[in-house]
Amino acid sequence: MKLILLGPPGAGKGTQAKRLYDRHKLVQLSTGDMLRAEVASGSALGQEAKRVMEAGQLMPDDIIIGMIAKRIEADDCRNGFVLDGFPRTEGQAKALDKMLGEKGGKIDAVIELVVDEEALIERISGRYACAKCGAGYHDTFQRPKKDGVCDVCGSTEFVRRKDDNAETVKARLVSYREQTAPILPYYRAKGLLHQVDGMADLDDVTTAIDAVLAKVRT
Repeated sequence: MKLILLGPPGAGKGTQAKRLYDRHKLVQLSTGDMLRAEVASGSALGQEAKRVMEAGQLMPDDIIIGMIAKRIEADDCRNGFVLDGFPRTEGQAKALDKMLGEKGGKIDAVIELVVDEEALIERISGRYACAKCGAGYHDTFQRPKKDGVCDVCGSTEFVRRKDDNAETVKARLVSYREQTAPILPYYRAKGLLHQVDGMADLDDVTTAIDAVLAKVRT
């Protein structure tokens, strides 16, 4: 099973990708992680990627496709994979299709976690965590049982990520729409696009994704 998982920051892609691995052994593939691994390995592909990065240029599609082609040959991808963050353009989508076709494979489904942007802004901008143990909380949805005291370790110190604020989240949503909008019609026309309510309970989102996989497999 070869999937593409789409959704803006905060939609829950990371959580659902982990559950896809736990339930179906589908490996989450991040192009950023692959890029760093190739550069660290010193491979020919990694050296070329490093040269492009040091020159401050955009990474050519053929390098990214080459990294994906190499990565999916690994044993842990034998059951399939979940692509996160790629493709972002129709050209990249077509290049990915071509590469997979040459290997006798194809993308089986594209799953978009659809969100209510205003609700997502509230979800993300209200997040904070215990500075000591990392337990997560929210101003509205998940406050400590005792105000100002961590439920887990009893610490009274909390932190917020600098980018967990309304303006930053809005900017990230705009960026996501600009990057992702071009490929939705492409996959919709191929009958591969499936939309899931990303604002639902985590378990309900997982159930909906599993239903997509079951439908694709039949």
